[in-house]
Amino acid sequence: MDLNFTPQEEAFRGEVRAFLGHKLSAELSAKVRAGEHLSKAEMEGWHATLNARGWLANHWPEEWGGPGWSAVEKFIFENECALAHAPRIVPFGVSMLGPVLMKYASQAQKAHWLPRILDGSDWWCQGYSEPGSGSDLASVKTTAVREGDHYIVNGQKTWTTLGQYANMIFCLVRTDREAKAQSGISFLLVDMNSPGVEIRPIITLDGAHEVNEVFFTDVKVPAENLVGEENKGWTYAKYLLTYERTNIAGVGFSVAALEKLKVVADRVFCNGKPLSHDALFSARLAKVEIDLENMKTTNLRVIAAVAGGGAPGAESSMLKIRGTEIRQEILSLTRRAMGPYAAPFFQEKQEDTSHLSPLGDEAAATAACMYFNNRKLSIFGGSNEIQKNIISKMILGL
Repeated sequence: MDLNFTPQEEAFRGEVRAFLGHKLSAELSAKVRAGEHLSKAEMEGWHATLNARGWLANHWPEEWGGPGWSAVEKFIFENECALAHAPRIVPFGVSMLGPVLMKYASQAQKAHWLPRILDGSDWWCQGYSEPGSGSDLASVKTTAVREGDHYIVNGQKTWTTLGQYANMIFCLVRTDREAKAQSGISFLLVDMNSPGVEIRPIITLDGAHEVNEVFFTDVKVPAENLVGEENKGWTYAKYLLTYERTNIAGVGFSVAALEKLKVVADRVFCNGKPLSHDALFSARLAKVEIDLENMKTTNLRVIAAVAGGGAPGAESSMLKIRGTEIRQEILSLTRRAMGPYAAPFFQEKQEDTSHLSPLGDEAAATAACMYFNNRKLSIFGGSNEIQKNIISKMILGL
């Protein structure tokens, strides 16, 4: 595999940079760079901007509105967006549900739901985790009982990211309580505005409302919202998780965070010299950069496999483990570099933070918040410990 970009790929990089320079506002980029939480309108606006250019669903086939990019072009786009501090593409509809629908849904479901993902008609959230059913998704207890042309859904989902903005949720539900765990699960699309759906916020350690609990009490869901076959949902769930785990790796985000860390290390002084000259700190910095370069190569291999018609297997678990560890290490080093300036100042208290850091910007005020928020990376999408079990089974047959 040639890892050098061709002249055509370099020209594409220039096209992406020009687009970002023209369409990404300085204000929005600054908010992303500072680690601030974006509003629903800001996320939807960037979604619409990318869709208008045809670059939103960059891994979708052209027949469903994708740009038809190669694996390398997708890699270039994601890295340039991260370096420009563009908002991330909210993944639930585009990156997670979309591939499942294209592979397993009926033609009628594809024709209805896929265009609505692209044009922003639907904001999707994920209904997988439950109290007691996180990494062990086969133990989900939310039930869906068929009654005529509807399913009646009862149960609870938790850690539902951005569920407060969503109008739709894709859920794992138990449709056969007598079957063995994995065999009795179905994949159901639920309207969040249905009677009996209740959303309760969960406030995270950084003081933000990002995740939620979702309760279902006798919620009626049309049977036509069942994806694929009843009791086959575990197959679809695993397929979706490979895409989620690859996305969680966040190579582009780590590249951008590393660049920021290098600036911090050069501008913060320790014992009269830049922190980047400290032997212990520079060793940790060098190690995480080497790990990131290695992960870039693995990420390109996985993207190439997907572009060739495959689905990431054990590689997605490898990316998830290394990607989350690398991002957490970079954020940990950034917080350490800030020292006492990294105190977790919340938004309502940081009207002017320029005096808080030798960097003279908002970086210090959000360093601790970003560190704490991203501790979850090694847990969600299937904990890293579970990913190691998956790798051992798929590769070593253990």
